[in-house]
Amino acid sequence: MLRSIPISKTGYCRNKDVDNALKVFMAMPQKGCRRNEVSYTNLIHGFCEVGKIDKALEIFSNMGNDNCSPTVRTFTVLISALCALGRMSASLNLFNKMVARGCQPNAHTYTVLIDGFCKDKKFDEARGMLNEIARKRLAGSVVAYNALINGYCTGGMTDVAVEIFDMMELNNCRPSVRTYNELIRGFCRVKRIHKAMTLLDKMKEQKFSPSLITYNLLIHGQCVDGHVDNAVRLVSLVEEDNLVPDLWTYNAIIDALCKCGRIEEAHVLFDSLHVKGIKPNEVTYTTLVDGYCKVEKIDHALSLFRKMLLEGCFPNSCTYSVLIEGLCKNGKLHEAAKLLEKMVERGVKPTIITYSVLLEQLLKEYAFDDAQKTFNQMVSLGYKPDVFIYTSFLLAYVNQGKLKEAENLMTKMKKEGVHPDFKTYTVLIDGYGRLGLLHRAFGFLKDMIDAGCEPSNYTYSVMVKHLLVEKQKEKNSSQAGFDLNQNFTSTNIADIWKLIEFEIALDLLEKMVEFGCTLDVNTYKALTSGLCREGRFREALMLVDNMKKKELTPDEDMYNSLVSCCCNLRMYDDAVRLLDAMFQCGYLPHLNSCKVIVCGLCDDKSSEKAKTVFCSLLNYGYNHDELAWKLLVDGLLKMGLVDICSELVSIMEDKGCLLNPQTYLMLINNLPS
Repeated sequence: MLRSIPISKTGYCRNKDVDNALKVFMAMPQKGCRRNEVSYTNLIHGFCEVGKIDKALEIFSNMGNDNCSPTVRTFTVLISALCALGRMSASLNLFNKMVARGCQPNAHTYTVLIDGFCKDKKFDEARGMLNEIARKRLAGSVVAYNALINGYCTGGMTDVAVEIFDMMELNNCRPSVRTYNELIRGFCRVKRIHKAMTLLDKMKEQKFSPSLITYNLLIHGQCVDGHVDNAVRLVSLVEEDNLVPDLWTYNAIIDALCKCGRIEEAHVLFDSLHVKGIKPNEVTYTTLVDGYCKVEKIDHALSLFRKMLLEGCFPNSCTYSVLIEGLCKNGKLHEAAKLLEKMVERGVKPTIITYSVLLEQLLKEYAFDDAQKTFNQMVSLGYKPDVFIYTSFLLAYVNQGKLKEAENLMTKMKKEGVHPDFKTYTVLIDGYGRLGLLHRAFGFLKDMIDAGCEPSNYTYSVMVKHLLVEKQKEKNSSQAGFDLNQNFTSTNIADIWKLIEFEIALDLLEKMVEFGCTLDVNTYKALTSGLCREGRFREALMLVDNMKKKELTPDEDMYNSLVSCCCNLRMYDDAVRLLDAMFQCGYLPHLNSCKVIVCGLCDDKSSEKAKTVFCSLLNYGYNHDELAWKLLVDGLLKMGLVDICSELVSIMEDKGCLLNPQTYLMLINNLPS
């Protein structure tokens, strides 16, 4: 009888019925059952599980009344719950109290703190906790390493995450498949898919079997980077490893095919899913519907939408939103409004994205009354306008020259706790630039930078455009009949980098300093990428020299822009020199550029130089299958350069670079018969 009471209490806790668990707990002394550390910890854990952390802390504070001392599990449960709520100060105080009482933290205690600190962006504190684990040689520390690696990757600091990964090996802590997956996820998040692919080789070298999650992350990364053919090739590797691709695998590829306009291929893959025993879900349908909308085949999108309903796959708010957007962009605003009504009738609650799409189109047409009605309807449903909605209103005001209303709306937006993004700031910068009020434009650029909002390439292009207009205005003010608006203000932003003189780029940098804006690598990166897109390589290099004088170092993206520019200009010797500089900095060039360099050198009868470049790529850790796909299959074989392709395959074999059997099959199948 005495044993049944704590057992029933534990059962209540497991079922998250903490109120009944508490009643049983309070009745234990009357039933002759002593409350101990285990019963306290179970009850505390139960309250933490249902989010009642303050009640859990109250129970914790009463443990001494029963002569109970909290165990490491008691402390860890509470620390974990506080971390999950973002109450890092309280969790650290409890940790310090734990240590002061002589209760030694275990690896799990440190791990939850590391995870909490990472989510709070306090990476130094997280790393300090990891050092404590290593110093105390606690078991299970791979989980802690994974937590810190995930934290750095989530924060976009993949280089530091790699340092932690290397530290694992130095401390004789063997990584797990999850460790690799966290790093792969991190590289894919910052669009470093080639670095993610290198980890696939390393996993196999270390005798780890990649999981389907590993491959799905890589497939998704290739798709996001626009390398859909590589994603499809990875599916072959999945099957080679006796894994079965799932819906997540195919959804990523269908989405990528749609995004690059290959909608028919996407539909063929969609139709093949039932043969593979995979049932499309609302994400699959929505992706394809969106794809048809993007290529302005709205009738196909509506037909697919109807098929979705017939198949018993119910559209969600995202499905309706993409279809409403498609209708809006195809000039069917009335049909879009009707679909919104139908959506509500079918019990699907519109989201803020749904309203954003409709409001954007209404405001583009300056239908302010209808936009206000839609806005009020949205607010009545309990939605707060987000940065996208505010920016749509701002753009409409700016396009009508109502800058005062735009500024007032910006002030209101900030009061509502909505932080402007780069688009919001750029809209106002452009508005004042159009009026020739460059001092106000630069003022907003400074506000943008001071707020920690990184200006985009488009932002800098807008600034350059208005500097160009200002310069031409000064130059031609004496010329009668000169129509500035016709000649320059209507120029497409994409063409600005063709028109500007190099001095305007320098003028922008000088004026930014004059207005108190901090120049950083991203500033120079935006300007050099604009020049590189137009083949102005020498001027881009001059900007890099200017940057180095300010003790700023070009990053990987800048080098890749320069290499790509050289490739487009067939300046392969310059490109090779840039590759060497990148390798010295530990950067990996994009494989598309490497393909162009190797193929270009071969085409120019410089096959020995091409071999040297290829060997360099082998030495710097690229995934061997990906190298073969891009440089050999997509490059040399498509150009009909079979002999040099065979030579490079031999070089790979001599260096012990093993290719997947599927890759060999691809090479054979692409050889001319």
